[in-house]
Formats: sequence, C-alpha cells, structure tokens
Amino acid sequence: MRIVIFTHSLVSDWNHGNAHFLRGVASELVSRGYDVAIYEPRDGWSYRNLVERQGPAAIRDFQSAFPNLRSTFYDTGSVNLDELTRGASLVLVHEWNDPDVVRRIGEIRARRGDFQLLFHDTHHRSVTDPATMGAYDLSQYDGVLAYGESTREVYLNAGWAKSVWTWHEAADVRIFYPRTRSKTDGDVVWIGNWGDDERADEIREFLIEPVRSLHLRARVYGVRYPRQALEMLADAGIGYGGWLPNYAVPEVFSRYRVTVHIPRRPYSAVLRGIPTIRPFEALACGIPLISAPWDDSEHLFRPGEDFLVARSGLEMGRHMASVLRDPRVAQSLRASGLETIQQRHTCAHRVDELMGICRNLSAPKEAASAGVNR
Repeated sequence: MRIVIFTHSLVSDWNHGNAHFLRGVASELVSRGYDVAIYEPRDGWSYRNLVERQGPAAIRDFQSAFPNLRSTFYDTGSVNLDELTRGASLVLVHEWNDPDVVRRIGEIRARRGDFQLLFHDTHHRSVTDPATMGAYDLSQYDGVLAYGESTREVYLNAGWAKSVWTWHEAADVRIFYPRTRSKTDGDVVWIGNWGDDERADEIREFLIEPVRSLHLRARVYGVRYPRQALEMLADAGIGYGGWLPNYAVPEVFSRYRVTVHIPRRPYSAVLRGIPTIRPFEALACGIPLISAPWDDSEHLFRPGEDFLVARSGLEMGRHMASVLRDPRVAQSLRASGLETIQQRHTCAHRVDELMGICRNLSAPKEAASAGVNR
C-alpha cells in the first residue's frame, strides 16, 4: 500500500509542532511495511527559519535522528501533483499546505478516483482564522481528520467537509520514552514557543511567578520569544535555551524533575478537550507534569493521577512544591502518566485508527462492487 503525505514540513519542527506527530505516524507506517512518500514545499517558512537560524547542521541532525524518514521538496508553482499521487492508495494533506495545492489534489482525486483523500487539521485556525480555513476547497476529499472533537464540530457546523473524524495526536514512543537520569540540571523545565501572545499572561502566572516565589532552578526552551519575554525570564532567574529539536526533548526531560503544560488560549477557552502534543510527549517520557487550567472533556487522561491540574498560580506553586519534596507523589505521576500513554496514546494506536477509517471508506465501494458481480 502506497501512502502519500503532503505536509508543511517533515524536516523542520521550528515553530512547527505538527512535525512531531507526522514523524511518529510516518515511522510507524514505514515499520509496518507501507510505502510512504512525503512531500513538502521548498520555500516553507518553518524549514527556511530552521536553516537560517540553526544552519545546515540541524538538517543533518534530523536525518541522523530519523534515518528511515525522507521528505522530497517541491516547488509549489510547478509541481506535478498528478505524478506525485500516482499509485497511491491513500493521500493525506495537512492543513498548512497552500490552498491551491489542496484544491488541485482534490481535482486529481475527482478525475482519477483511484485513491482515498483525507485532510488533516492539527491547529486552532478553524476558530482563530475561519475565513482562511473556510476557503480551502475540500469538496472532493473523503473527509477530514481533526485532532479534537471540538475541531470536528467546527468543520461539521460550518459545512466545510462531508465527513470528519476525530484523530488525536499521540506520542512517538520510538523517540519519547523515559531515559536514565545521568544528572540533574534543575527543578522545572518548560518546552514551548511564545507564539503571538496567546498565553503571555498564563506563562507569567503558571510558570514565572511560581518559580520565582519558590526559588526554583528552571529553564525554558522554545522560539519566538520577544525581548520583553526574555527579560521576564531572566528577572525570575529562569534560563533560556532557545530552539530545541523535538527528538532532543526526552534527554532534556531526564535532567529535570517536573514540567508544566500551559495551553494556548484557543485550547483552554474555545477548542476544549485538545491537549496539543506536548502533554503526550511529556507523559511518555515519565516526567511529572502539572497543567494550567485545561478541560479534558474527551477523557483522554486521568487528571489528578496522570498529571496534576493547577487552577491558579498559587496552586501551581503548591503542586510544584509537592512533586519536588515528596518522591512518592513524583513516582505516582510518572507511573500513571506513562501507563496511560502506553495503553492509549502512541502513534501505533493512531495508525490503527487511521487504517480503520480507510477500511470503512472502502467498505461501501466493495459492497457496491459485490452487488454488481452478483
């Protein structure tokens, strides 16, 4: 079975968390013997920023970390999409693709009809930029893979797609698993990008102030931190590590005692139930996790057992102190969170779900064919 994936970038995860899950899914598909072809635009903003800011070594490091994965670059204006989709049984198109590419692939599907075609949405733009998302032509797609029930409902209510399935992100446990702690660099680590100020107040309340008040050793990794944000971190004695490739995250987690989850405002206020990929990865690494307010409305985890929930900055401080002072609390969180990931939220689970969706799409055609043959 040949599977073709069009993504913004497989190679770069600079401000592009969607690459994390894609890499895990692609690795799982390859391990099962599928013929996987991945394509990304040559001028993608994430890849461009990675090379400009980190240099060619970042690309070589990616290739070393994922020796079984390859991405082919194409020029958006001249790409022969007909040729790239030839022989495919399934084509996945991610929502960061150029709208013209999305439309043209749909037209090929309508003309040839020889592959299943799914659109994949792993972002909050369905509610923060509905005009852009509503402009995508998905009329010839079999449906949409939405990474949360709330996103699925947005698509259905807006009439953007005829079928929508909830397909959560998950941990790539080939990369994200507990490491033996060789040394401890500090107490608290947070890995997350600053973004467009969607969680500036939350970062201050649930990370900076608790760390300051408890006099903890802490470090932050991520990109797009403005000068003011860097000054706030420095003023609280929090170190800043800049960009960190996602495959290096487990080793960093192993050198700290606790991490936090600080959802962007669209996920805590509108797209409820979507955790984004960071909590999956943290729990898979066996590091105790404390989350700022977030409603697990789809019951993906066991709040209070897999991770602690802080409803205020003061409660975040109390939780941090509890985890750092009581080894039993820390060990219980590590074991419970890891158990939930291994039982329900690995990329292998998500590939099983994807194959089930594909089988269901094929079933009506097979039934119709059988009826004709009779």
